Amino acid sequence: MHESLTTPRAGRVVVPVTVLWRSPDVPRGVDATMLADAPDQARWLAEMDAAADRADSRWGLDERIDSQLVDGEPVIVLEEQQGWLRVAAPWQPHHADARGYPGWVRAAHVRTADPSDPSFDRLPPCAPATPADVVETARQHVGLPYLWGGVSPTALDCSGLVHLACRAHGVVVPRDGGDQSDASDPVHAGSEQVGDLYFFAHPGQLIHHVGFVTGPGRMLHAPGTGTTVVDEPLPRDRQETLVAIGRIRGLSR
Repeated sequence: MHESLTTPRAGRVVVPVTVLWRSPDVPRGVDATMLADAPDQARWLAEMDAAADRADSRWGLDERIDSQLVDGEPVIVLEEQQGWLRVAAPWQPHHADARGYPGWVRAAHVRTADPSDPSFDRLPPCAPATPADVVETARQHVGLPYLWGGVSPTALDCSGLVHLACRAHGVVVPRDGGDQSDASDPVHAGSEQVGDLYFFAHPGQLIHHVGFVTGPGRMLHAPGTGTTVVDEPLPRDRQETLVAIGRIRGLSR
């Protein structure tokens, strides 16, 4: 059954972490653990890491998933389709949908919520945070293996690291690097400070990478599949593709 809802309804994630898929058709056999009514991310990651076929590993997630949602995170349900929901995630701003990051999740991972609750589409209140506070939160994930689309404490990609570290301090930033750049205040090269963001793109292409400035020419980031979160001097390829520096809004200075 395929049903677009005339009136979108509110929901909340009720599992520790779920995946925001591009469509219901893209999950692989190895992804069954995350499609279960009670998903097990630790087992899913282990099974991908043990896969003999690269297509079944973490490398095979590109173009399949875009993000993740965690327990308690709100969603706006737009469509139902045979055990799946098309949703927008308000805590994860996205240029394509003012309601939030779009994608598909398993219906079993979401329960109906009260949209009149003032906290529905707002992060829980937190004490004011400085850029250094956010960097220290991000630093807790050093050594964590990269996961395309990861936005949970045990699975992160580059922009997911930025998003989750800011969210931990009650600061909403977009989910993706390009949107994070658009939402940041521009900083001139040489004037960057700890907690600013370095953005990277190849000539004529969109931003494909982001990381936290931890010192002049130094960055805390999740480099890519097959690597772990690191704090390191900018490698030569990053120096050559650095296109912008941004300052996160909403932090104490």
